Amino acid sequence: MTDKSHIAIVTGSSRGIGRDTVIRLAQHGVSSIVTYHSRVDEAEKVVTAVREEGANAVAVQLDVSQPATFDGFIDRMRDALTAMGAERFDYLVNNAGTSSTATLANGTEAELDTQFAVHFKAPFLLTQKLLPFINDGGRIVNISSGLTRFSFPGRTIYGPMKAAVEALTRYMALELGPRGISVNVVAPGAIATDFSGGVTRDNPEVTKAIASQTALQRVGGPEDVGPVIAALLTGDFGWVNAQRIEVAGGFRI
Repeated sequence: MTDKSHIAIVTGSSRGIGRDTVIRLAQHGVSSIVTYHSRVDEAEKVVTAVREEGANAVAVQLDVSQPATFDGFIDRMRDALTAMGAERFDYLVNNAGTSSTATLANGTEAELDTQFAVHFKAPFLLTQKLLPFINDGGRIVNISSGLTRFSFPGRTIYGPMKAAVEALTRYMALELGPRGISVNVVAPGAIATDFSGGVTRDNPEVTKAIASQTALQRVGGPEDVGPVIAALLTGDFGWVNAQRIEVAGGFRI
C-alpha cells in the first residue's frame, strides 16, 4: 500500500527507531517531518535517505522536554508543511525519549520531572497542539516499552512512565474516535541502538543475556520496529485501535 500524498510527523527521528520509521514510511510513499533535538547533521542525513526512497522530508528542531517551545515548533512545522505543498498532515509518531536507570533507592525528584516531561507531558501536550493540523481519518502511534510488561533493575522511573503512555493511548483513542483517528502504542523490547548509552548494542554480555531469553534468540534492531510502526500507519490496520503491540521477538514469554 502506498500513500503518495500523505505526510507524517515522527518525533526523535534523527536516529534509531525514529530514523528507521521515516525511511520505512518513505518506502510507502509517505513524506515526513523529521524532528531532532540537537543533531541537525544527523537529521539532514535522514532527509537525504527519505528523498532517495522517492518521498519528501524536512528536518525541524524540537525539544520535547520543553513545552514552552511547542508553539515555536508549530510555526516551523507549518512552514515545513507549506514547503511540501500541504496545510495538514496524516500520521503522528510520538517517539522521542530519553533513558533512565534510576531505582527506587536513588531516584530523584529531578529525574522524575525529566522523565515525566519527556515521556508523558510531551505526547500529551504536543498531540494537543497538533490536533488542529492532523487530518480526520489519520493515525497516531505512541512508543512505549516492553518494560511495562516485564521488569528490570534500574528502570523504576522509566518503566512506569511508559505504562502511563499506554493508558494515555487508550484515552486518546476514545476521544479521537469521532474524527476517525486511530491511536495505538508500540512497545519495543531491548533494541540495539545508542539508547541508554548503547548498552544493548555494544555490551556483548547484555546482548547474549537478552538473546538467551528471547524466543527468536537474538536482540532486535531498529529495522525490526520501524516496519511495524509504518504498517500501523499506512497498512490495512484501520480497525486496530487502542491496542498495545509489543515488538520484542518473544522476550520472556
